[in-house]
Amino acid sequence: MTLRTARRSSLVDQVIAQLRDEIVGGSWPVGAKIPPEPVLAESLGVGRNTVREAVRALTHAGLLESRQGDGTYVRATSELSGAVRRRLERAELIEILEVRRGLEVEAARLAATRRTEADIAAIAVALARRDAALAAGAHETFVEADLAFHTAVVEATHNRVLTDLYRDFSAALRASIGTAGALLEHTDVPHGPIAAAVERGDADAATRATHACLDQILATALSGHRPGREAVHEP
Repeated sequence: MTLRTARRSSLVDQVIAQLRDEIVGGSWPVGAKIPPEPVLAESLGVGRNTVREAVRALTHAGLLESRQGDGTYVRATSELSGAVRRRLERAELIEILEVRRGLEVEAARLAATRRTEADIAAIAVALARRDAALAAGAHETFVEADLAFHTAVVEATHNRVLTDLYRDFSAALRASIGTAGALLEHTDVPHGPIAAAVERGDADAATRATHACLDQILATALSGHRPGREAVHEP
């Protein structure tokens, strides 16, 4: 943690800015517990009331979440992502999957035209981990590995806005992947064609492969869930 001692003017605003920098910079990733109030106050050289007010402001903005008797956790990386996350928590599974399809199909198309050798390697590693988790029947590991694969494809677009938006979407995606995975049971949705098309630089094939993958997931979800039946909640 690289917090700096705050100046005496506009202390709350300075503390808010520094805490936000820690969150955005990844020092405190989404889901992480931030240091307790006394530690922050000492690190920043300010009073506990100043820290408390700053944390309260970031909580109101949706970046932090206070859990009674447990501490304060990072909930989102920006005010926008906080708003998106709150909205997605009230969304239906089918709605999440439809938006997911739109994001990932475009990401695959862009990735095929912009990927680097490092991107190709990252996608291949993510695919191998996903397939290994599936073969082992490790459901929780599979959910994370599946999301890591799609995130690697999105990162290969080198579109920072799309990448940030996809990361903000991750909590709801974990729920949709988990639910769809339970519905699919032992039926795998092939992801190899997506990786292969991106590696070849074939944008049309990458688009088709991603459409086929997500259409199968959506169709499976539709067969097991009626609209309005189940909302996606944060895992």
